[in-house]
Amino acid sequence: MVEDSKLDQAVAALRAGGLVAFPTETVYGLGADASNPVAVRRIFEVKERPATHPLIVHLADAVQLANWAREVPEHARRLARRFWPGPLTVILKRARGVSDVVTGGQDTVAVRVPSHPLALQLLARFGGGVAAPSANRHGRVSATTAEHVRREFGAAVDCVLDGGATQIGIESTIVDCSGGGAALLRPGWITGREIEAALGAPLAAPPPEAPRAPGMLAAHYAPRTPLALAEGERAAELAEEHARRGRRVAVLALSARRPPLEGLEWIAAPRDAAGYAHALYASLRRLDDSGCETIVVEQPPRGPEWAAINDRLARAAAGSSGPDAT
Repeated sequence: MVEDSKLDQAVAALRAGGLVAFPTETVYGLGADASNPVAVRRIFEVKERPATHPLIVHLADAVQLANWAREVPEHARRLARRFWPGPLTVILKRARGVSDVVTGGQDTVAVRVPSHPLALQLLARFGGGVAAPSANRHGRVSATTAEHVRREFGAAVDCVLDGGATQIGIESTIVDCSGGGAALLRPGWITGREIEAALGAPLAAPPPEAPRAPGMLAAHYAPRTPLALAEGERAAELAEEHARRGRRVAVLALSARRPPLEGLEWIAAPRDAAGYAHALYASLRRLDDSGCETIVVEQPPRGPEWAAINDRLARAAAGSSGPDAT
C-alpha cells in the first residue's frame, strides 16, 4: 500500500513538470502532465524516443474525454462503457489545445482509463491527463515492476510509485475510433473478438492512413541480447547447437525439455496465456541479464488468446541483432 505522502509527492512532481513512474494493470508507465509540452518532452528525452511516436493520455474517468477529444463517436463510447477502467486505448480526433508533442504531430489522440487502483488514485488526485508510455528505454522490454523502472532510469525519474508487479504484463489493446468505424491497431489482453462483441459489429481493417500508434514499430519490446523464436523442441535443439559452438544461450521454454547443458539459463514459462503474459517481460529481463549471447524463445500457440503475446515476441525478435539464432 502506497502512503498518502508518496501520492502527494507524485502529484506535486507532475504539477512541477516532473516525471512520475506508476503502475497500471498492463505495465508501468512513465508519466508527465499531458497539458505541459515541456514536461512531456522530458519523456522523449529520458526514453530516447522518436518525437513522432505518439503517447497515450491516461485519465481518471471517461468524463474527462471532452478535454482531449473533439469527437467521441458512439462506437467509442460503447467501448469505453464496456472496457473502462481497463486495458483498452482508444484513438480519437484530438481536441483543440492538445499538444503536438503528445500526439506526435497527428490530428488524433490516444486515451485510456487504467484499472490499477494506484494509477486511478494518482490520476484522480492530479485531476488532469497524464501522458505515459511504458517506463523503459525506447524499443526495449517494458517494465512490470518498480524495480525494473529504477534500474532503467535511476534518478532521471522524479518519483516512482511502487504498486507491485503488474497484473496483465503486456500493453493495452489499441483501437482506432477516429474514422468511420473501429479498427484494431495493436492487439492486447482485450481481444478482437471481445471488441466485436461489445460493438455488435465486425472490426474494420486498419486503413493505409491509420494513425501512428504506440508500440507499432516493426522492432519493439526487444532485449539487448539477440532473440530468436523457435518451434517446440527446436528451442532445446538450438540451445545445444549454440553450446557446441561455445556460445552461452538462454531459453524461455513452454513445452520443450531442458537439455543437460552446464551453465544454461532456462525459464519454464506458464502454459496458460494469462500466466505467460504476466511473466513475459520479467522473464525476458532476467534472461537478458544472464550474460548469455542469445535468447531462444519457444514459439507459443497461435490461438486468439495468444495474439498479443505473439505480437510482442515477433517485434522483440525483429528488434534483435547479432548472430543468427535460427
